[in-house]
Amino acid sequence: MPLLILALASLGAAVFYVTEFVSAPARERRNLVTRAAQYGRMRVLHERELPRFSERALAPIVQRLARLMLRVNPRMSLESVAKKLAAAGMRRTTPTTFLAIRGFCGIAGLVLGLLVMSSAKAQTGMLSMLLFTVLGFFGPSYWLTLKARRRADLVASELPDALDLLAVSVEAGMGFDGAIAKLTEHMQGPLIDEFELALGEIRVGEGRPDALKRIAERVPAQEMSSFVRAIVQADQLGISLGRILRVQATDARNKRQAAAEEKAMKAPIKMLFPLVLFIFPAMFIVVLGPAFLNLSQLFQF
Repeated sequence: MPLLILALASLGAAVFYVTEFVSAPARERRNLVTRAAQYGRMRVLHERELPRFSERALAPIVQRLARLMLRVNPRMSLESVAKKLAAAGMRRTTPTTFLAIRGFCGIAGLVLGLLVMSSAKAQTGMLSMLLFTVLGFFGPSYWLTLKARRRADLVASELPDALDLLAVSVEAGMGFDGAIAKLTEHMQGPLIDEFELALGEIRVGEGRPDALKRIAERVPAQEMSSFVRAIVQADQLGISLGRILRVQATDARNKRQAAAEEKAMKAPIKMLFPLVLFIFPAMFIVVLGPAFLNLSQLFQF
């Protein structure tokens, strides 16, 4: 009974923390809108408000869990987690928050495994506890890696069309920054989000090469790295950007076609296992089942 109460309490706490984490971006947007609405009005001094109970209670726990995760895995650092979050497009999530969520999932998996172990046999319960603990501990990290990989693939697939539009805009007489601004008005997706971020950095005084290099760091795609290198070299050597963009668009489109052909060639091999394991047995049962039934009835007589 105590283990059941502890498990329910841990799961309830995990659900509460995850809910707070999911709703944090919406609360941040509402706060930004509220602060922006106050610009230009007469400011009235108010008494200093105390932080909310959730902030006072959650912040120390999040910090402790993050430090615990860093101690468990010394090779992991806040910088590496921040790079993974940026690659996955989760810029609003801090590394400390993600490490805390990973710690919560690991503890919840451990408690759930203990609960299963208390109601099962010793060997089965021990295996269940290890399984749930490993899933809770490594599950968020695997999900983040998978999300970053899918985002990089999506960026690579969007790059040829974006480069075509950039080339048309530059050849029409627009500057590169203006072409990026025009691109963000007509397209959507993770690639456009990265271009918007780079454009904002350029507008606040950041150099164009540095802003583009940060895109290549955030997006681990070979096509993006090649595009950034070409633009930086063209900017340094004074080469026409329109021609460079056309060449990069053609190269990115050829790579996308080659990747699609490679996936198509791998598809039969990937289909072999489910075909042999699931489809062939069912087909043999349907085709040979009546014959076996007739033979069994024949030999019975």
